[in-house]
Amino acid sequence: MSTVVPSPNVWNSPEVYELENLAVDRGGLVEETMRGIHDWAGQDVLDVGCGTGFHLARFAVDARSVTGVEPHPPLLRLARRRVLDARPGPGAVRVLRGEAGALPLPDASVDVVHARWAYFFGPGCEPGLAELDRVVRRGGTAFVIDNDATRSTFGRWFSRSLPGYDQAAVDRFFARRGWSARPLEVAWEFDSRADLEAVVRIEFAPGQADAILAEHPGTSVDYAVVLRYRGF
Repeated sequence: MSTVVPSPNVWNSPEVYELENLAVDRGGLVEETMRGIHDWAGQDVLDVGCGTGFHLARFAVDARSVTGVEPHPPLLRLARRRVLDARPGPGAVRVLRGEAGALPLPDASVDVVHARWAYFFGPGCEPGLAELDRVVRRGGTAFVIDNDATRSTFGRWFSRSLPGYDQAAVDRFFARRGWSARPLEVAWEFDSRADLEAVVRIEFAPGQADAILAEHPGTSVDYAVVLRYRGF
């Protein structure tokens, strides 16, 4: 049975989602923190739910190999084209069609897994977690970057848009399975107000987006995330 969870923001508006990728965490705090836990230089990296392939070239700068896995065919095509156009660093880069609950990789084949806002949202993602047990080598690490609905301006918007989301329950779900969590404060930093408005409108329902834009001036938004990680 498929475990694919549609992502209306990037699936329906990849060109606008690109603006969001460019705006979030411009200082690189998430990647810096990940490297402090497990540096992927010279290692094999897997990006689950790689979307348009935004992060693949970043890993390829010094990884031995990088594999992106994406279930949505239009995004898969964009990611493959991006890799060809970018010709990133010395590491081999490939993009495969697949999903978190059925990864198209052999057992014990990667050292570091990256999943950013892709499928791993707590209860229901057990098939994907089982796949991580299968594909990550001993000594490897998996990272999941997730929203924190309890902090920051973006967290307030997020919790308002999803009133049934239970951050504490998601945190307990991962903690019971041996995952650690590192709270981080990053930001959306857009080049223009028009870019911020476009991204808000793909992330939130029309009425909510209107209210958010009316209450929040400027081009930046404080944004709290949770970096989850587990060693294998």
